Amino acid sequence: MICSIEEYLGKDEQKDLLRFLTAGSVDDGKSTLIGRLLFDSKKIYEDQLDALERDSKRMGNAGDHIDYALLLDGLKAEREQGITIDVAYRYFSTNNRKFIIADTPGHEQYTRNMITGGSTANLAIILVDARSGVITQTRRHTFLVSLLGIKQVVLAVNKMDLIGFSQDAFDKIVDDYLRFVEPLGIPDITCIPLSALDGDNVVSKSKRTPWYKGVSLLGHLESVPIDRDRNYENFRFPVQYVLRPGQDFRGFSGKMAGGIVHKGDAVTALPSGKTSRVKSIVVYEGEVEYAFPPQSIAITLEDEIDVSRGDMLVHPDDLPLSGRNFEAMLVWMDEEPMDTDKQFYLKQTTNTTRAHIDSVRYKVNVNTMEHSPAENLELNEIGKVYFTTGKELFFDPYKSNKQTGAFILIDPVTNNTSAVGMIIGKIDAKDLQGEDMLVVIDLNRLGIGKEHYRAIEKIQKELKYQGIEIRIIK
Repeated sequence: MICSIEEYLGKDEQKDLLRFLTAGSVDDGKSTLIGRLLFDSKKIYEDQLDALERDSKRMGNAGDHIDYALLLDGLKAEREQGITIDVAYRYFSTNNRKFIIADTPGHEQYTRNMITGGSTANLAIILVDARSGVITQTRRHTFLVSLLGIKQVVLAVNKMDLIGFSQDAFDKIVDDYLRFVEPLGIPDITCIPLSALDGDNVVSKSKRTPWYKGVSLLGHLESVPIDRDRNYENFRFPVQYVLRPGQDFRGFSGKMAGGIVHKGDAVTALPSGKTSRVKSIVVYEGEVEYAFPPQSIAITLEDEIDVSRGDMLVHPDDLPLSGRNFEAMLVWMDEEPMDTDKQFYLKQTTNTTRAHIDSVRYKVNVNTMEHSPAENLELNEIGKVYFTTGKELFFDPYKSNKQTGAFILIDPVTNNTSAVGMIIGKIDAKDLQGEDMLVVIDLNRLGIGKEHYRAIEKIQKELKYQGIEIRIIK
C-alpha cells in the first residue's frame, strides 16, 4: 500500500511512546543488548555501521563479533574500561511504537545517574548474567526501580549461549528473582532468556530456546501497556502559567498531572479554596471536551477567581494531601554531604518554597536493603527524611501519583540539584514535635568535668537514634 508523506507522518505522530531503562551489573551486556536491538531492528545507518565495525576491530571487547556496546558507550573512559558511566539515551521507532532508551550505569557510585535515567521510565529491563544469576547488584537495581515507582520490569537473563540455553538454569534464576522481588510489590514482571551478542530472543524468537513460550524482547516492548504508571482517577492540574493574550481570554496553562477533566466540571483552586466550573479546555489544535495526562492544556473558568503559578486545580470532592510537614524517601545527588542546618529550595510540580530537613530517620543500604541510623546523607545515599516547608504544599503519595509526589531539593547557594525525593505521606506537626523526647542536662550542676564531655556526646548521638534528644549545658 502506497501512502503520501503527509499520511506517513500523520501515522507516525499517532504512535505512542515507551520510555524504558536498562540496568545491570558490569559486563551483563546492557549496552550490547541495546546496540543489538537497534541493529536487528534496522535502525542503524550505513555510516554508523561502518564506524561501528572499524571501532569493534580497534577497541571492541566482543572478539570476532561486532561490539554493539560501542553504539552507546560514547565516553572515552567508558570505552577504555568497557563500562557504562553516564546515562546514554537513544531513540528509535518501529511500525507499532516509538521508544526512548536510557542505558544506565551499573556501579553503585553512579546511583544518581540511574535515578536520573529512570525518573521518566515506564518500564525497566534488569539484566542478569546467566552464569552468575541474581547477585547483589541485581537486587540493588530492582530496589531502585521499585523506589522510582516503575511498575513493569523485564528480567532479561543474558548470555544464555554460554550455559547452553539451559532451561533448568533459567528457571532457577527466575525463581530466585521472584522470591526476592515479592516484598517490593512490583506488579508486572516478565522473564526472557536471551543472548544479546548473538541476537537470540532480542528482536525475533530463537530456535535455540524451544522451551520458552513467550515473545521476544522487542515483541514485549511493542505490546506492553504504557499507561499503568499514570493516575487517571484523581484530577490534578498544577498551574504553570496564566495566559492573557487579549482582554477576552484568561486561561490557566499547564500539564495534566492526574485524572480526567471535562468541560463543565466543578473545580476548586488551591490554596484559596475558591470554586468554579470549567468553561473551556484548549489544546494546540483547538478546544476539546475533556483532557487527561500527560496532555498540556489551558483551562478557562466561568468565574473570575484568583489563580496563579504554583496553585493547583482539583475536583472539590477529591482533594490532595496538604501541609507543611511530610516524610519522603530521598536520594542525595550533591557532591557536598547533606547539611541539616541549611535551608533548601524545594520544587514540587510548579510550586517552589523553602524547606528544612528536620531529621534523617534512617538510610538504606542499597545492596542489602538494611536500614541503619544516620544524621545525614552523602552522595548516592538513600534515606527516609522528615521535612518542614515554608508554605503549604499540595501533594499525593508518590506511589499513587508520580507527578504530584515527586520533588527536588535545590541548594540556594550553588543552585545545584542536591537531591530528589519521593513523598511517602503527610506528618502532623504536633506528631513531629512530640516524636522526640527532650532531656536537658546541666553538666556543671552535676559536677561532670570536661574530660567526660566526649563520652557524654557519644551517648547523646546514640540516644538521638532512639528518639531521645539530649541538650547539654556546659
